[in-house]
Amino acid sequence: MAGISTTRLRETLARAIGPAPWYWQSFPALALLGGERLLWTHHGEHGPLGYVVTLGPKQQTEQARLALNTYCRPFLVPPSYLGVWGPEARALRLTCFDPDRLEAFELAEIAGWFKQSPDRIYAKTEPVAEFEVPLTVEPGTHHIDVPPQLATVDELIAPTSYKAMSQHDPAFALFVFYPHAGLLEVLPQRWFTAAQYQVGPQWITRAIRDPESHLIVGECFGVGSFVLKEDGCRLERWMEKNSA
Repeated sequence: MAGISTTRLRETLARAIGPAPWYWQSFPALALLGGERLLWTHHGEHGPLGYVVTLGPKQQTEQARLALNTYCRPFLVPPSYLGVWGPEARALRLTCFDPDRLEAFELAEIAGWFKQSPDRIYAKTEPVAEFEVPLTVEPGTHHIDVPPQLATVDELIAPTSYKAMSQHDPAFALFVFYPHAGLLEVLPQRWFTAAQYQVGPQWITRAIRDPESHLIVGECFGVGSFVLKEDGCRLERWMEKNSA
């Protein structure tokens, strides 16, 4: 770790996308091919749109093109698609949309909808591609079938809960997708166990790889921000840690 700037690592972590709605301000900016910008809007924690984050044109405040429920994370898919990943039962679902084809809908259409539905995404337009990976995938590197529409993404790090058989087993893992290579690497977080942390109230919200050191940095809600060792499974150190 000698010579690695903590300031730079913090700046890298600040670019990581976190889950809706709590990290909605980290969501990527998006522009249509014609130049029109689409903006993310968080609709607060109360009312029929509580905890919902929508994507739509700035000037159309009563309409949206996409709505995300809790724990979804959008990401850019070069050159012009928008991806969204999130939990889907006991799996991670990766979805890809063409923003220029997203049909507008009235916000009134989704008032209270997510409160009655297990779905994480609402759109009037079908995605151009999607696939799922079960959370039961064993640690290590695996070949996966990735739709070509998502194959332009180099790396996507998805923190997720992981089945622990005991208090001392990892309760979280990082699913590191390499869509361009058709690979998935599962990195159980061996330091994050029920014996050491309050699993549930404390959880890993986001993670990203530092481009210079190639180490993974992340954030654990209720604890602080961290740096992992080169194996991506063990804790190297805390960059910031909340006082007990």
